[in-house]
Amino acid sequence: MKTLNVELGTRSYPIHIGSGLLDRPELLQPHWHGQRLFVVSNETVAPLHGERLRSLLGGQPVTWMNLPDGEQFKTLATVESILTRMLEARLDRGSTLIAFGGGVVGDIAGFAAAIYQRGIDFIQVPTTLLSQVDSSVGGKTGVNHPLGKNMIGAFHQPRAVLIDTDTLRTLPLRELRAGAAEIIKYGLIQDAGFFAWLERHIEELLDLQEEVLIEAIYRSCACKAEVVAADEREAGRRALLNLGHTFGHAIEAGMGYGQWLHGEAVGTGMAMAARMSERMGWLSSAERERTEALIARAGLQLSPPPEVGAERFRELMAIDKKVMDGRLRLVLLKAIGTAAVTGEFPHEALENTLPPPETRETGIG
Repeated sequence: MKTLNVELGTRSYPIHIGSGLLDRPELLQPHWHGQRLFVVSNETVAPLHGERLRSLLGGQPVTWMNLPDGEQFKTLATVESILTRMLEARLDRGSTLIAFGGGVVGDIAGFAAAIYQRGIDFIQVPTTLLSQVDSSVGGKTGVNHPLGKNMIGAFHQPRAVLIDTDTLRTLPLRELRAGAAEIIKYGLIQDAGFFAWLERHIEELLDLQEEVLIEAIYRSCACKAEVVAADEREAGRRALLNLGHTFGHAIEAGMGYGQWLHGEAVGTGMAMAARMSERMGWLSSAERERTEALIARAGLQLSPPPEVGAERFRELMAIDKKVMDGRLRLVLLKAIGTAAVTGEFPHEALENTLPPPETRETGIG
């Protein structure tokens, strides 16, 4: 097992990473303080891993709720259903919510915890690669809106994050590839050495070789923990974690939530950001080629779906959270390992990154 901490003063919390951690109750017990627990999972994860979590929680009084599985259910209506169940269970402010699932479960359940009685404790137990390396860490919670992804939410840090890599062995390859996109992102934005390490080990990672898997998750979480500790509420540096996300969120919304996985869209978005960075003279052609090659080796698309045209991209990107004073800002690459947020870019560089639909490759199959 490896452990690291997200340093946020009195709200600091540990991230435990390793195999078999759902069999170690001592890792979670110090992080719930009331007598009542509320578990939010989904219809896919609960049948696969629910008994292990129930055993971990021992004799604690537990209310359990399983959500339908899929990004299309990441809505305010789902949050309302969770709040209703919490009220019916008469949970108080001393209760603890446990998010047990992928990124959708973590985001929705965390948002419910943030607003129930103005905030109760919650714990993240992520079960997908993407949620383990990204969404479970950092306290971003929320839901989607038809006009934009993650536009409604709150910052609410967990009390702890428990990452049991055994849960990944039931994941489809498509989900593993989606998680790999977020891992590649960390190398691109601030750790060229990690990017080079991934170039050597990406196939072993997708093959779930334990030593490689734990190292990749640890280094990803360490990167995010460092950024979050320095900029918890995304006033500056934390925005770099959104490399590929402005393009990617447009793909997700434009295609309809759930058609492309979040990581699939981010992978394509990073390829688009790399090409735009090269057009601006920021990124060398050699580094753009390395970036695209690693994304492709992870099994991700390099071009967006033909169904989302340039005009639709512009519409959706205009309501991205990084827009300030009506100006679109993008995370772009100056080199592998160095990124920057900018609203200063030639119009034609963006337009040339959004080619006409008929020139694009097909979407995710």
